Amino acid sequence: MNLQSGIPLSSGYEMPILGLGVFKAQGEEAYTAVRWALENGYRHIDTAAYYGNEEDVGRAVRESGLPREEIFVTTKLWNQRIRDHEEEAAFEESLQKLDIGYIDLFLIHWPVREENGYLRAWPLLEKLQRGGKLRSIGVSNYNIRHLEELFRICEVKPAVNQVECHPELSQTELARFCQQNGVVFEPWSPLGRGKVLSDPVLAAIAAAHGKSSAQVVLRWGLQRGFVNIPKSIHKERILENADLFDFELSAAEMERIFALNKNERIGADPETFPF
Repeated sequence: MNLQSGIPLSSGYEMPILGLGVFKAQGEEAYTAVRWALENGYRHIDTAAYYGNEEDVGRAVRESGLPREEIFVTTKLWNQRIRDHEEEAAFEESLQKLDIGYIDLFLIHWPVREENGYLRAWPLLEKLQRGGKLRSIGVSNYNIRHLEELFRICEVKPAVNQVECHPELSQTELARFCQQNGVVFEPWSPLGRGKVLSDPVLAAIAAAHGKSSAQVVLRWGLQRGFVNIPKSIHKERILENADLFDFELSAAEMERIFALNKNERIGADPETFPF
């Protein structure tokens, strides 16, 4: 594996196994982080309409000088647009703001409960995918029951499920279900927003490899077959988060990290989220 390695999607395209997340980054901060990432080998950027930075991400991609087909860009459909039955308009707005020709992956951001929005919106994503400006479609924050219900009504299975996952929320059962059904598992906040990085178990494993705790956690995800999208706006951390391919965790080390699981979230519960 290396920074440009990809994982095949059920849509027939390939998704780089490591990307840059830009949650809450705004304006020049977001633009600069994406430019740093692309200049240093990243080829995968994860944004969302809700983040308010699609225009900044798109400008960084366009001005990078890299061929468009080398860069994988994800964005997401926000909850209220589903409630308001504005899914297609929302996609067109994201496409316009990004201004990069097409979108590689479009995700339903959360499983909206009202009017079964998490199911009702899916055929519209299938329609958008057939339109030629969208290559792959997927979901975010779907639990097993959401996926099972979606599988019963879909023509095209989601290519990706992006969910909260880190050592204190290992998501073993959900990850296994996704992988058994051909859905790529993609953690958001794979570093637990920094909360897990002070754990002495991670520090000991990191010291044994001459790496940081963050690098150990990201390597744990890669070895589980996941796509990781750590967020950072700091150049040194963007570089550090990509330096994962010159070491390997042993089976015993992997198990020590699994043992940190507490089934504790730092974000909202997909069954009860209020927004």
